[in-house]
Amino acid sequence: MTIHGIHHVTAIASDPQPNLDFYIGLLGLRLVKRTINFDDPGTYHFYFGDAVGTPGTILTFFPWPGARRGTRGAGEIDATAFAIPAGSVGYWIERLKDYHVSAERVPERFGEEVIRLADTDGMLLELIASSRDGEFQPWTDGPVPAEHSIRGIHSVSAALESHEGTATLLTETFGFRLVQGTGNRFRFAAPGGGGAGRTIDLIRRSASQSGRLGAGSVHHIAFRVPDDAQQNAWREKLVTLGYDVSPMMDRVYFHSIYFREPGGVLFEIATDPPGFTTDETVAELGASLRLPPWMETGRPDIERILPGITLV
Repeated sequence: MTIHGIHHVTAIASDPQPNLDFYIGLLGLRLVKRTINFDDPGTYHFYFGDAVGTPGTILTFFPWPGARRGTRGAGEIDATAFAIPAGSVGYWIERLKDYHVSAERVPERFGEEVIRLADTDGMLLELIASSRDGEFQPWTDGPVPAEHSIRGIHSVSAALESHEGTATLLTETFGFRLVQGTGNRFRFAAPGGGGAGRTIDLIRRSASQSGRLGAGSVHHIAFRVPDDAQQNAWREKLVTLGYDVSPMMDRVYFHSIYFREPGGVLFEIATDPPGFTTDETVAELGASLRLPPWMETGRPDIERILPGITLV
């Protein structure tokens, strides 16, 4: 039973077109799946990642047109960080400037250079220069040269009123280890070395700064397991520890269980298989609207409700 790090991060957006333009056109991620929110089929669910949708490179969005913006604070993910090559900070500063995106270089964090910016809904992002190696396949048809392209998720930073319970879950249950800490920030790493999505930071934040979910907020973070058997074992273990864990849910491209960690952030445990090529070839990824088999009969109505979009 091993948690291999982050599988994906899921966030909330408002209008779908600016979301596509930002993550594909500016950041150079590939749209690896265009589907719907299975729990709200009148809404898109976009999956962005590397060329093949490798777990650990995936950021997903539920875009609800006109959604009210969320507020950052305790009980939520404060920032989602992508890894960029160690020598690409200058390239990204200039690229963001060319696209009139406000960005700043913040002090080095644990020996790594950090660029901070926000997307079109105010979601806080970071680009962290990292020499980590891991599973990653660059999207060579994208707008960003492969030598500067995003290498997947570097880490997420969770803002918590009290981090101790979450730290215990990560270390004593998930098998992460505390690797560094400074001030009110503590970094934990998944077992198994480097690679995409291996890190989570916990930040102590006053309860008076409570977060509110909305556009620009992270809805949940998902951790990786290799198969259904391990996911079932994790569910049994978490229930034994007193967590209220959902039944397994079929998300077509992976299977999921959900629970709230002690600080209030929604955690998911997702399986690596079946993967994003289960209903499309690598060349076709993201090119058409994919629906789960049990919703195909409703395709005409779903397509009529969804907002029109143009792929970058």
